[in-house]
Amino acid sequence: MKLSIVVPVFNMAAEKKLEYCLDSLVAQTVADYEIIAVDDCSTDESWEILKDYEKRFPGKFRALHLEENKHQGGAKNAGLKLAQGEWIGFIDSDDWITPDMYERLIKRAESTGADLVGCDYCLTSEHSMQVGQVVHNNKSSQTGVLDDGKRRSLILDGGSLVVKIFRRSMILDHALWFPEHIFYEDNALGNSYLVLANHFEYIEEPLYYYYQHESSTVHTISEKRCEDRCEAGRLMLKEAERHDFLDKYRPELEYSFTLLFYVNTLFTYMAGVKRTKYRFVKKLGEEMRCRFPNFQENPYYMERTHAEEKKLIRMQMRSTLWFMAYYKLLWAYRNFRKRHGRTP
Repeated sequence: MKLSIVVPVFNMAAEKKLEYCLDSLVAQTVADYEIIAVDDCSTDESWEILKDYEKRFPGKFRALHLEENKHQGGAKNAGLKLAQGEWIGFIDSDDWITPDMYERLIKRAESTGADLVGCDYCLTSEHSMQVGQVVHNNKSSQTGVLDDGKRRSLILDGGSLVVKIFRRSMILDHALWFPEHIFYEDNALGNSYLVLANHFEYIEEPLYYYYQHESSTVHTISEKRCEDRCEAGRLMLKEAERHDFLDKYRPELEYSFTLLFYVNTLFTYMAGVKRTKYRFVKKLGEEMRCRFPNFQENPYYMERTHAEEKKLIRMQMRSTLWFMAYYKLLWAYRNFRKRHGRTP
């Protein structure tokens, strides 16, 4: 079989989100492929929808139901264990793709000898094939046979896994199983999926539609999700150590960890969690300092981190209490100015 598409599903029945995704999958022009949709213990009508598609598309569509909610990582692992395709593609169940996306990715792989191929995506808030805001997911300079420079670049700017295809043999040979029961499973495994490849190719066109809505992971902030992001950062380092590239690409991994574990978590937590806890913020800073004491001297951090963020981070490193008080006052001041029609 040429391709297996793995679709983790959890409570996507409303507004026909799931059906719009699945319709784009059963319409793919690539020959000889299977769709493995894994219901992660949904409480809405998602499982019934999947069973209906399995009846309508026998031999092409397979529906699997998990008895325990394991989050997307667990659903992906269950799909991977059943997959028979030479190539693996992942898609989020509220997104959709062009009819020829997988055919084009596989053709590029076969014509170049690549074992990893990606494309761009667009952001959209409506169910249509109208191209929205285009996001360039990778860079042409990253393509070709992967050397140290290209791998360093992919660690820093690897882009999303859902707009790529991977050789199944690479996944199985390196046991690239996703962490279960947490969010941000792609962040934990993303570097391994990219760095362990030999040849990357990239189609600079938006073939994937990333649906923007309030219930998506990136728009839902809670302490649990912040904790999961931290755990994903820890697992990212463990994966790099397991595959023996932690020391080789330490500056890039240090910056990636800093961004994932600390910077993004710190500021999303402060901005999005209603009742922030001193203990959480203090522990976050302490663990960051323990793992990478000199992270503020990292060249990527110095180049890529906004000056105001650097200032706030220095403040938190010195005093969590002062940082939290200052941040809340700053946030209140900016909200006041917005409400009164003034720019910050």
